[in-house]
Amino acid sequence: MKNNKYDSWSKEELVREIAALKKQKTYGLVWDRDKTKESFDLFINWDAEKAKEEFGSESKDKFPVLAEVKNKEIRTKKAAPVNLLIEGDNYHSLAVLNFTHKNSVDLIYIDPPYNTGNNDFRYNDKFVDKEDGYKHSKWLSFMSKRLALAKNLLKKTGVIFISIDDNEHAQIKLLCDGLFGETNFVANIIWEKKFSPQNDAKWFSDNHDYILVYAKDKDAWRPHLLPRTETSNARYSNSDNDPRGPWTSGDLTVKSYTPNYDYPITTPSKRAVNPTRGRCWFTSKEKMQELIKDNRIWFGKSGGNVPRLKIFLSEAKEGIVPMTIWKHGEAGHNQEARQELKNILPDSLFDNPKPTKLIKRILKVASNKDSTILDFFAGSGTTGHAVLEMNKEDGGERNFILCTNNENNICTDVCYPRIIRVIKGYTTPKREKMEGMSGNLRYYKTDFVEADPTDKNKRKLVDKCTEMLCIKENAFEQVKEGARFKIFKNNNIHLGIIFDDEYIEDFIKLAQKIDGQFNVYVFSHDDSVPTREFKTLKNRVTLCPIPETILRVYRKVFAND
Repeated sequence: MKNNKYDSWSKEELVREIAALKKQKTYGLVWDRDKTKESFDLFINWDAEKAKEEFGSESKDKFPVLAEVKNKEIRTKKAAPVNLLIEGDNYHSLAVLNFTHKNSVDLIYIDPPYNTGNNDFRYNDKFVDKEDGYKHSKWLSFMSKRLALAKNLLKKTGVIFISIDDNEHAQIKLLCDGLFGETNFVANIIWEKKFSPQNDAKWFSDNHDYILVYAKDKDAWRPHLLPRTETSNARYSNSDNDPRGPWTSGDLTVKSYTPNYDYPITTPSKRAVNPTRGRCWFTSKEKMQELIKDNRIWFGKSGGNVPRLKIFLSEAKEGIVPMTIWKHGEAGHNQEARQELKNILPDSLFDNPKPTKLIKRILKVASNKDSTILDFFAGSGTTGHAVLEMNKEDGGERNFILCTNNENNICTDVCYPRIIRVIKGYTTPKREKMEGMSGNLRYYKTDFVEADPTDKNKRKLVDKCTEMLCIKENAFEQVKEGARFKIFKNNNIHLGIIFDDEYIEDFIKLAQKIDGQFNVYVFSHDDSVPTREFKTLKNRVTLCPIPETILRVYRKVFAND
């Protein structure tokens, strides 16, 4: 008998593989992981050389960290939230965010590559074409790892919106059923992305995309009502001059048949009306007579029509329950999106931006005024633009996190310049001056530290973790700096970072002069913290060991990859 690929596997590896296959088959989705050779870095691929994704040599066998690009910071409102733009592969960015933002994100929106075979999806540094027999497997491998990390970031009340088209719609639906749970599927929205037919189409004019919606916990999340519009209010009129005001009519019958609710209603013109076969009225005969007496039932101008319930505008909900078909008039369209970007960046070559109107509709449905919104396929920066615009419109303090690579200079030449101009203001090609939205932004690039667990590498990781800790604690204002420690602050706490345990005493002497609570990250070779040395700060300090507090997250995130 020929040896197969499992001969050299340990019992633990075989058990893990069987469990993974069982889980996939539950949702009818199995892809060939062995044939879609990704080469993830060592820190991602703890347990074998299987199913790897290639990154550049600069990240091989290394841990991800963040390095701030100081000259790209934008600050126009001191008290406003800090927004983040992270340049780098979004897998590395999501790994870092699993440390800084676990269970902290309210809303995720992504517009991933659609894998059409038209040079829109690059895998292992090569575009996947239409003839590739493993194109779906490669795409699923790529997406599953990123969505698994993204799920960790959502609050219990969080939700993710995923734009997609027919190429991978069925596959990602099954993938998300497995990752988020089939019971947490919320909706499949159909967005009308074009407003006119494509007359050169061979079969049908493709005028829509999908937006899949999954909650972290469907029982804990509910969409907001959308604002009422002139169109929705126009459905209400007052043809009988009812003093209670405009009304519209609704069906009096229901499908859940009850014999006691199946009776004739006599119209003002003396015509007997019965429910249609298999249906019944929605209430009892006695209650129906009360409604008729109160002029809540409409029989038409002739008095002989099928009865309808009068629903008054004054009694309607303050908003409209979101529907699953979003027309271009209410959610924008592709041409509008392209023109929007051209107005901001006339020389931009980015082909497929999303309209801000679409993202703002998602924000209205799924965000509060203080929400954190993540887009880890940020592209041209539409999500950031939409968040800034919504904040200006309703006085909100939402903050965004944008993650994108810099392929074709998309981050440096499109996404970042767009956010700058939206914040500070710009002039369109038609010489129209657009007022700035105001806001703050910090720009980071992914960086790397060797993963080999030596003391030297641990110190390197600690030396490069400042930005990650500032983001985690939302403390960016540096107030003190010693030889080997720094102190930052926000409105609630002080953040202390001690890069060398030999400088604990110097840090404490300085911290004793500062009022308020401290979260202190102190270098340690293991997961212990020097509690005795900090007794003089009494109950004002919370201690965490670094780098162990970071490594602990990375081990958990990548353990099952």
